[in-house]
Amino acid sequence: MKQRITLKQIALAFNVSIATVSKALKDSHEISISTKQKIQEYALQHNYRPNRIALSLLNKKTKTIGVIMPSILNPFFVKTFSGIEQIANEKGYNVITIVSHGKLDKEIASVNMLENGLIDGLLISLSEETESKQHFKHLEEFIENAGPIVMFDRISDSVITDKVIVDDFNCAYKATEHLIKTGCKHISVVSTLKNVGIIKLRINGYLKALEDYKLPVNKKIITLIKPEYDFETEIKTMLDYQNVDAIIGLEEFSAVEAMVIAQDRGYTIPDDISIISFTSSDFFKYTKPSITCINQHSVFMGKTATEILISKIEQPQDADPVFETRTIKTTLIERNSTKPLVIK
Repeated sequence: MKQRITLKQIALAFNVSIATVSKALKDSHEISISTKQKIQEYALQHNYRPNRIALSLLNKKTKTIGVIMPSILNPFFVKTFSGIEQIANEKGYNVITIVSHGKLDKEIASVNMLENGLIDGLLISLSEETESKQHFKHLEEFIENAGPIVMFDRISDSVITDKVIVDDFNCAYKATEHLIKTGCKHISVVSTLKNVGIIKLRINGYLKALEDYKLPVNKKIITLIKPEYDFETEIKTMLDYQNVDAIIGLEEFSAVEAMVIAQDRGYTIPDDISIISFTSSDFFKYTKPSITCINQHSVFMGKTATEILISKIEQPQDADPVFETRTIKTTLIERNSTKPLVIK
């Protein structure tokens, strides 16, 4: 590999100070045009690149933000990261991304690593284990020692910081209401997640809709499947022994897999069972039938969270801390996996 030249080596080559070289490379008006041209050409020929670590020590800023997400396989987080990266690029920030895989110990280790001067601020969507164990000390220490945090999607009210969330309660309510208005009366909710705040909010929204429309609650069709259980077996058992005419998948995997299993059991979608999914994957348009879904506007969430974080990074250090929670409204996209409305 070709060795990079340093500012000191360029300064020695021209018998000038390091400060003069630095100004020349920054095209400063304090340096003559001829000298700037010679130094810039020399730096280019000798593969000079700025030392980001040195610059960060000098400026006390890394121009880098960290992102910790539970998964990169979930299309919701893929789209959210797209929004994060768009704004970071526009604002001149680099992004370090880490996947916690839903594990608290991985999240703690990642936060501790990033806290060591690598980033100016952190975007984080909590792991399932973090929420389950209610352990937030690593986040509080980061805020105290390293910089601001903005939580997105999976958050905790116990940590005092900025947050960007989806209106999970109301969008679950509206999804359930939509199914009721199409004639469904035995609506199941299915998820592979259990100890996550957003899932609890979605179930509460679902239960409220059943209450408001005076439909009974069948706890046997509220199916929160533990990781050690077999998803297919659980869904088959529910369909074989319970009366179900609609399924709300509280995340994408649950909706798609439940629909495939129902079809394999001989059910017709949506005549026998209607399907609604949280998150709006692009391939939902091409499934048979196409899947009705809740668009959580994940790209916009990523953009919003990043804008808030960068504004906090760049505000004066003596500014009084003011925190906010932004709520992203959702949209129900009707497709062929649900029946037409019968109640207006």
